[in-house]
Amino acid sequence: MSILSELKNRRAIRDYTDRDVEDEKIKVLLEAATWAPNDRKREPWSFYVIKGNAKAHYEKIAMEYLQERFPTKPNLVESSLKVLKNTPVHIVVTSDVVPGDIEASEDNEYAVCCAIHSMWLAAKELGLGFVWRTRGVGMVRDERMYQFIGSPENKKIIGNIFIGYPDQVSLEKMKPSTRTSFDEKTKWL
Repeated sequence: MSILSELKNRRAIRDYTDRDVEDEKIKVLLEAATWAPNDRKREPWSFYVIKGNAKAHYEKIAMEYLQERFPTKPNLVESSLKVLKNTPVHIVVTSDVVPGDIEASEDNEYAVCCAIHSMWLAAKELGLGFVWRTRGVGMVRDERMYQFIGSPENKKIIGNIFIGYPDQVSLEKMKPSTRTSFDEKTKWL
């Protein structure tokens, strides 16, 4: 396995089978996250695993949110809810906010982004699909999501991770990913 090869082949997987994700695999993802680089070893992340009854409750608040946000787009609401219901497990990831210290809080957010990416690479190795959501059903900016996870003090939601076993038909339909060459985005000083 080449790290560069794994990075090039990483994809946002949105379609899953109805197979549950084993707790042991979820724990591997969480462990991978904790090895991400982080300023001053603050380990600024917290994880909220959503499955079972909690997932059913999340679906209800997401429906309310989507209907309010997109009142004239019922097809968007319906398709978003379908994705939500077909995703076996969600993990909401937060970053610690350091009161009165904007720079430390921002550094914490960067570390949490690295933690999420570490989870993404580990998911691929475990045969899991993974997508990092923020807008729409991700609800990272909506107060209802904060209330849902227990309104933790001094936490900022960075992402809502959707995880499951990839639907093989959808995987086969995916087009190869492309990127702009680093040459076009780099200035050597």
